Amino acid sequence: MVMNLETPEPIRSLQKKLYLKAKAEPDFRFYLLYDKVWREDILEHAYMVARANAGAAGVDGVTFPEIDVAGRKEWLSGIGKELRDRSYRPDAVRRVMIPKPNGGERPLGIPTIRDRVVQTAVKLVIEPIFEADLEPNAYGYRPRRSAGDAVEAVHDLLRRGYTDVVDADLSKYFDTIPHDQLMRSVARRIVDKDILKLIKMWLKAPVEETDKDGRKRLTGGKRNKQGTPQGGVISPLLANLYMNRFLKHWRLTEQGHKLKAQVIAYADDFVILSRGHAAEAKAWAGAVMACLGLSLNEAKTSLRNAWEERFDFLGYSFGPHYSPRTGRRYLGASPSKKSVARLKPRLSAILRRGNNEPWADVCSKLNRLLKGWSGYFDYGTCTPAYCAIDHHVATRVRRFLVKRHRVSSHGTRWFSDTTIFGELGVVRLRQLAVRRPPWALR
Repeated sequence: MVMNLETPEPIRSLQKKLYLKAKAEPDFRFYLLYDKVWREDILEHAYMVARANAGAAGVDGVTFPEIDVAGRKEWLSGIGKELRDRSYRPDAVRRVMIPKPNGGERPLGIPTIRDRVVQTAVKLVIEPIFEADLEPNAYGYRPRRSAGDAVEAVHDLLRRGYTDVVDADLSKYFDTIPHDQLMRSVARRIVDKDILKLIKMWLKAPVEETDKDGRKRLTGGKRNKQGTPQGGVISPLLANLYMNRFLKHWRLTEQGHKLKAQVIAYADDFVILSRGHAAEAKAWAGAVMACLGLSLNEAKTSLRNAWEERFDFLGYSFGPHYSPRTGRRYLGASPSKKSVARLKPRLSAILRRGNNEPWADVCSKLNRLLKGWSGYFDYGTCTPAYCAIDHHVATRVRRFLVKRHRVSSHGTRWFSDTTIFGELGVVRLRQLAVRRPPWALR
């Protein structure tokens, strides 16, 4: 869930000062930051941000409603005291396995709410400093930047002739970032020993895992020398900071000029778009990643000629598209087949057999999901994907209502498309599509 809270003016003012100082003096190192973390207004805002982002309970089982009932002010005051007297220690991280869309599982670390609040407070203070250093072609987990911006940047480069593509994939990036090198990246800007200690403790926090028999065990801890758990509030910032080494080295060694290429990155997901030098760019990236203690996933990293074949990036499919009216080929961007396929089971889950919620609630959930999906997938050639989803929705809604009302037919007369997308109130994505040529700018 994307949190949408306005940052209070005193905190925004502090962040602006830190950013401007960091931007004006690239070699400046910040000494006095820790006292800002336990400021009452920062802890309060950190709690509200963590609450807006929701999330499950950690190893202690404590939830946001429980904290609110017991007294948020007193709870935050206790955290502030722990930070002031340096007695704060993070809890273990609860690990759960999340199914991947293409099979397999990925580990997700869930810190306790207490730790999420402290991590958010630290992030509020240090993010502006590192934001001043991040390369402009990095789009992931950054203020005022989005995956949509990265999608537009890739499409723009393709149309400018950068059509030889390295479709890159890193092997377990979050799990393999070396702690010693990561802390060097942090310490290049921050020398406040208490801030550094907090980050080290989070990196070394033990992980609680539950086996198939329900038994819990702790792994990792102080012996762990790599990785920052996905799910931790501070992890995306640290991951961006380490990935910035690669992007900065690209710029400083003038690879863009040498290879006639540009990189677009979203966290650990990146593509290199070039004019005829994709193989050299891939070799260069592999060598640099190895120096950083990382590795390209050779099985998933590929070279593409965007005029001949498509590649997927951030849920979009880029490459040759054809006008349905003229047959003209153009370099387009559209929601990928995988993105459409992933949405359909989520829609079907709402319309599952046995769902006895009132139709108004069912329809509201459907529309919220459809609007949210189309809010991201609204760039480029959307109509074919929208039509496929509309057809799926109509079919599933019809089947759902036939069962509910025990109609002795397929229901096409009772629940026609016109009725479903009309008086029944289901959103029709095709009606949301912007009327523009698919090769036009957004």
